[in-house]
Amino acid sequence: MTTTLRPTEPLQRSADGALSRRFQVCVNSRPVGAVHLSTHPDFGPAVARVDDLRVQEADRGRGRGAVAALAAEEVARGWGCRRIEIWVPAGAEAALRLAHALGYVHRNRGMEKPLGAVAPELPAGSRARPMTEAEFGPWLQRGVAAYARDWIDRGVPEAEAWAKARRDHRLLQGPATENMLFSVLEHEGGRVGTLWMSFADDKAFVFDVETDEPFRGRGHGRTLMLLAEGRSIAAGRTVLGLNVFAGNTPAERLYDSLGYLPVGYSLYKHLL
Repeated sequence: MTTTLRPTEPLQRSADGALSRRFQVCVNSRPVGAVHLSTHPDFGPAVARVDDLRVQEADRGRGRGAVAALAAEEVARGWGCRRIEIWVPAGAEAALRLAHALGYVHRNRGMEKPLGAVAPELPAGSRARPMTEAEFGPWLQRGVAAYARDWIDRGVPEAEAWAKARRDHRLLQGPATENMLFSVLEHEGGRVGTLWMSFADDKAFVFDVETDEPFRGRGHGRTLMLLAEGRSIAAGRTVLGLNVFAGNTPAERLYDSLGYLPVGYSLYKHLL
């Protein structure tokens, strides 16, 4: 039996050069699934993204998904893409195993935690205050550089990584940026770390938690996350989310210990 992709629409081209196309997964011309492939909205036309890959339940376990994924890679190569990325929802263990078997590398995972009604207390000696205007500029400069390095270390070319880092921070206009919160954690009167988070709909999201280097390994990262939970509850949010890069073992252990659960995994593969 032959598994192929059959286009179900013309190639879509947007004004900025982005590409997108939907396909049926067919076995001897019989539809058994679907694929949606596009170029990446953040990284541009040199990077493809698998937005959807599904195989009907009756045809699973027969290699249809693997062949469809490889066929999608060939389409991406034809578009001139050098890398392809995919998001696998938590719980889709078979899809995650398939992605790893095809050479995809885990970059980061999204995590969430349902929040209670009572804000957790911070440890004795710890208190939070708003970040000042004077602190914001140096914090932002360090944050953009660190974020770019995180992407470079995980397979993104340097120019792309810096462009993404600047783009993802472009809306920050100071400590009073709308729907954002910038906090400084102090312990026994001295600064020990910072927190950046946002609020949207019924959720809050932690973009960055950083313990200042001289004070790492003393539990201040946990305190910053407790602070984030407290701020979220005070703002009426019921869920707190975050992303953690693969290989950041201390952060992964911290979030696991605090009850955060994976919601999905981001993976990538270089196209040769």
